[in-house]
Amino acid sequence: MASAPPSKQRAKSQATRQKLIAAAAEEFRTIGYFNTDTNKIALRAGYAPATFYKHFKNKLSIFLAAYEAWVAEEWRALEAADDDAETLIRTVLAHHKRHLLFRTDLRALATTEPEVKRYQNKLRREQVKRLAELAPDLAPDGDDWSAPVFLLLTMERVSDAIADGSAKASHASETKLIANLIKLIDSLRH
Repeated sequence: MASAPPSKQRAKSQATRQKLIAAAAEEFRTIGYFNTDTNKIALRAGYAPATFYKHFKNKLSIFLAAYEAWVAEEWRALEAADDDAETLIRTVLAHHKRHLLFRTDLRALATTEPEVKRYQNKLRREQVKRLAELAPDLAPDGDDWSAPVFLLLTMERVSDAIADGSAKASHASETKLIANLIKLIDSLRH
């Protein structure tokens, strides 16, 4: 039996929640987690500050929701991209560059907030499973998920290093780093 459609109130509540998440994601992307607060997020979404607390416990809880939305956005972009390795890498890299402050704050929070670390691990497990589904050559060898985990973590960290300038500061060529990621993907696909 199909479930009943959500009530107008429930639909309105879900729309409000999504607007708050979108506003938070934009705050985190443009000024960073540590430079905003729940009032600014609510106001950016077009709501009074009290509305925020009807949907989220605190700033960290909406950060986790924004993180989940960030991962979903990245996957949509990857699924829309061509299947060749360079296009995939450039898609990830563009996403990381666009969300540099968010990614920087995510790494910082993952080291200081156990809830963020747990959530990051959960989302990474989901990403690794999706990688294995999209690229059967990356499927686990029994219980060993090393190949897709290695690819995910390498792409993530190299993309972050290019995005934040630390790769360039270390005298690494973006072009050569991308070429090495292409070789990595190609080697794992065969």
